Amino acid sequence: MIYKRIRDLREDKDLTQTEIARILNITQRTYSRYENDERQIPTEILSSLADFHHTSVDYLIGRTDQRKPYPLSKSHIS
Repeated sequence: MIYKRIRDLREDKDLTQTEIARILNITQRTYSRYENDERQIPTEILSSLADFHHTSVDYLIGRTDQRKPYPLSKSHIS
């Protein structure tokens, strides 16, 4: 599910794999391997993808179908 979701989110923004890879500071080949389930996605890349797409890591990994990110708690705002 994670691989379909990151592909769908990228395509929703009309971005190529090369463009999103550049944003993440990785190669297109590495990003392609993530989308095609040929390589596990590191936590820091998942976090960057969630931030970029304004969603949560939980959404990306299929723990929730809620696409909006969780609201920040007051401790994160201060």
